[in-house]
Amino acid sequence: MHSYYPVICYLLAIHFRYNDNQVVKSLFIVAKFFFKRLTNTQSSINLANEMKSLNDKKQFKKTLAILDQHGTTNITTLSNFAIIQALKACAHMRDLQRGKTIQNLIASRTKNDMYVSSALIHMYVECADITSARSLLDSAINKTPSMYGIIMKDALMKCGDVAHAESLFSNAKEKDLPSYGAMMKGYVGNNLPKQAIELFNKIPDPNDVHMIMLLNACAQLKTKQALDIVKNISKRIPKSFFSNPHILTSLLDALMKCGDVAHAESLFSSAKEKVLSSYGAMMKGYLDNNLSQKAIDFFYKIENPDDIHMIILLNACAQLKTKEALDLVKKISNRIPKSFFLNPRLLTSLLDALMKCGDVAHAESLFSSSAGKVLPMYGAMMKDCHRFL
Repeated sequence: MHSYYPVICYLLAIHFRYNDNQVVKSLFIVAKFFFKRLTNTQSSINLANEMKSLNDKKQFKKTLAILDQHGTTNITTLSNFAIIQALKACAHMRDLQRGKTIQNLIASRTKNDMYVSSALIHMYVECADITSARSLLDSAINKTPSMYGIIMKDALMKCGDVAHAESLFSNAKEKDLPSYGAMMKGYVGNNLPKQAIELFNKIPDPNDVHMIMLLNACAQLKTKQALDIVKNISKRIPKSFFSNPHILTSLLDALMKCGDVAHAESLFSSAKEKVLSSYGAMMKGYLDNNLSQKAIDFFYKIENPDDIHMIILLNACAQLKTKEALDLVKKISNRIPKSFFLNPRLLTSLLDALMKCGDVAHAESLFSSSAGKVLPMYGAMMKDCHRFL
């Protein structure tokens, strides 16, 4: 119940007891004030929800357009939730100047609201202004583990400053699960899988995200010891974790990269729910183990393959370098949906497969007719030219 209801009820009680018309006037004034306040609050909530909806759809320009319509000078009337959505849009758009403008206008909220502070830190990190991000962290009254996580993962780890990230993590008074995840992801991103595995063993109660990071670290190692860890994990993973499709995909990827194709095939066959990424992990695994034909055969099991599966299929054909593979590549090039060609990686893989299978003329024709040429496409054309000189 709203806090102003008792005030109105009290005034009504006085009116009915003393029949005082002056009380009625006062009542209308109070009601008008609170109705206006309620309307403004509801309007602010609707605005914030609309901004979040646009962010969820990755329509960040439209989110900022709403902010512009509301007016920069009126930004202080927006809720913290709306401010956070605006900062998220700035982060994705890498609009550092607008983000700074927002911070200057809401300076009083920055130190007192941990969520606004976190959004600001994230915005600065995404815009590569690490100095401002760390300054905000230092000045924040209520420092949270997630703030440290943003700095560690997005700023320091992405920049390769592992030592500083480790120091920050060690000095943090509270370490939550996302902080451990940020560090593990940072280790994997910096090609330090052993450190990621060691940190996993220190987590009190790891969740499915940490399990995925551990599997990714093992996939990066590609050693017998890593394979033993993966097999041990596959037996001990709680069944509830398999509701996360990324777990199965990472497990398949790790098994394949560590060379245990048979175990991966058995696990995939027994899995109740198979998602597209799991099919992709199997196909890529076959390629990594030089089993191109198996990757091609596996492709035909996918009901609705996407551009990623198509790329792996083309890579398998390029690995085979046979007449049958060339026939398949030509067949694919005629049937690929036009929307797939928006992915430059697909076109690069198509050119690479044609060149490796010996059809230079077709590759040259496709390259010439391509509207948007990227550097890897030039590389695909050049890489195998020596074979035909």
